[in-house]
Amino acid sequence: MSVSPPVWSKSEPAPQQDEEERLRELGYQPVLARRMGGFGNFAISFSVISILSGCMTLYGFGLITGGPAVMLWGWVGVGLFVLCIGMALAEVTSAYPTSGALYYMADRLGGRKWGWYTGWLNLLGLLGAIAGIDYGAALFTGAFLNLQWGFEPTPGWTMVIFMCILLLHATLNLFGVRLVSVLNSISVWWHLGGVALIVGILAVVPKNHQSPEFVFTQFVNETGWENPIYVAAIGLLLAQYTFCGYDASAHLSEETSNASVSAARGIVRAIWVSWIAGFALLAGLTFAIQDYAATSGAAVPPAQIFIDVLGTNGASALLLVVIMAQLFCGNAEVAAASRMVFAFSRDNALPGSALWRRVSSRTQTPVPAVWLSVGFACVLALPSLYSPTAYGAVTAINVIGITPAYAIPIYLKLRAGDRFQPGPWTLGRWSKPIGWIAVVWVAIITVVFLLPQKNPVTSDTMNYAVVALAVVLALATAWWYAARGSYSTPQSYGSAREQSEISEGIV
Repeated sequence: MSVSPPVWSKSEPAPQQDEEERLRELGYQPVLARRMGGFGNFAISFSVISILSGCMTLYGFGLITGGPAVMLWGWVGVGLFVLCIGMALAEVTSAYPTSGALYYMADRLGGRKWGWYTGWLNLLGLLGAIAGIDYGAALFTGAFLNLQWGFEPTPGWTMVIFMCILLLHATLNLFGVRLVSVLNSISVWWHLGGVALIVGILAVVPKNHQSPEFVFTQFVNETGWENPIYVAAIGLLLAQYTFCGYDASAHLSEETSNASVSAARGIVRAIWVSWIAGFALLAGLTFAIQDYAATSGAAVPPAQIFIDVLGTNGASALLLVVIMAQLFCGNAEVAAASRMVFAFSRDNALPGSALWRRVSSRTQTPVPAVWLSVGFACVLALPSLYSPTAYGAVTAINVIGITPAYAIPIYLKLRAGDRFQPGPWTLGRWSKPIGWIAVVWVAIITVVFLLPQKNPVTSDTMNYAVVALAVVLALATAWWYAARGSYSTPQSYGSAREQSEISEGIV
C-alpha cells in the first residue's frame, strides 16, 4: 500500500527538521545523545521483533495450537494487520518523536489519564518482553549446553543462565546508544543471514520433507479444547507475540537523527521485512519436521528438528545462530524499555522518578533506568522456577500489555480528526481506514489473548495474562491518586521548574 506524499511539494526535497528544536517544542530539553541514524533506528525495531527469537521460542506452542496450517496462514494474516498498526502508529510517531512514545502521544491527543494508563500498559509490555526474550534465550542456551556437554538444564540452572544474560544486556546498554546502534545493525544481517542459512540447510539436507499439503493445511489440536475456531485463534499468539516491540523505534526517537521521518520509517520497515523473513523461517522449519510427535513433545522443538536433520554437531551450530539472534533481540529490548522508564520518570509517573530519570553525563545513557528494566524483568520470570506454564504467562503479559498500548494513540488520533497535526511522514487519505483496521484488530486480539489456552483450566494451565492486566491496571489506578499532582507532560520547555527537574537528572 502506497503512502501519500508528505505535506511539502513533490518538486521540492523534504526539509531536514531540526529535531532538537522540535523536541523543545514538545516540552523537553535534549539530554540524550542523538547518535543513531535511520538504519540503526530500523535495526532496533527489527532486532526486537526478532523472528529468530519469537518464531523459534514459541514454535512448540504453535505445533499444538492449530499446527502448521495456523502457524503459516496465521503468520500471513497477523502480519497484514500488524502492518496496519505499524503504519498508523508511525504516522503519530512522526508528529510526536519522543522517548515517551505511546504514552506521550496519548497524553497529547487524549489528556493526562489516557497518557497515564497507556504508559503503564506500554511499560508492562516492554518489561514482559525483556523477560520473555531473555528467558527464551536461556532455554535455548540450556539446550545447546545439553547437546554439547550433557548439561542438565533444570529450572534452577535455566534461571541462572537467564540472570547472566540480563546482566550482559544491562552492561552493554551502559556504554551508550552508539554501541547499541552498532550491535543492532549487526543484528539485522545476523537475522537475515541466519534465516537464509537455516532455511537453506533444512531445504537441502533432509532426505524426507513434509508435503505442501501438510505444511499449509494440517490442523493439530492438543489443547484440550474442541472448537477449532477457538484453537486457531489462540494459535495466533505465535505471530502476534513475535510482531511486538516495533515501538522501539519511537522510544529511541530522541537519539535518532531526523527522527520525525526515520523513526516512522523504522517501524514500518521492521514489520514488513520481518513478515517476509518470518514466513520463510516457519515454512522451512515445518517442511523439515521428521517426527511430529517427537518434535512437539521436545523441550525445544526447533532443536529437535535440527537434531533429526543434522545430528548433534550440526544442531549445535544452528542453535548458536539462534541464540546469538536472541541475545541481539534482548539487548535491543533493554534499550527500548529503559528509554520508556526514563521518559515516564521524567514526567514523574513512577515511584522514585527522581532516580530513574537520571542520565550519565559521560555516556548520556539513563543508567538507573537500565538497571530497573532488567531487575523487574528478572522478577517477572521468577515463577518459571516453580511452574512450567509460567513462561507462557510471561509472553502473554508482553502481548496483553503492549498491544492495547499501540492502539490507544491511534484511536485518539482518529477521534481528534483535524485537530491532529501530522508530521512529515503521513498516510494521507489512507490514514483513517488503516487506523480503524488497526484499532479493531487490537480490540479483537486483546480479547483472544485473555482466553484460557488449555483445557481443563487449572492453576498450571491458567492464562495469567488476565491477572497481570488486572493487577497493573489496579496498581496504575492506585498510584494515579498518589502521583496525579506531580505527573504531567510539559506543554512547552522553558519553565523554571522544568529546567531544574531536568538538570537534576544529569549526573
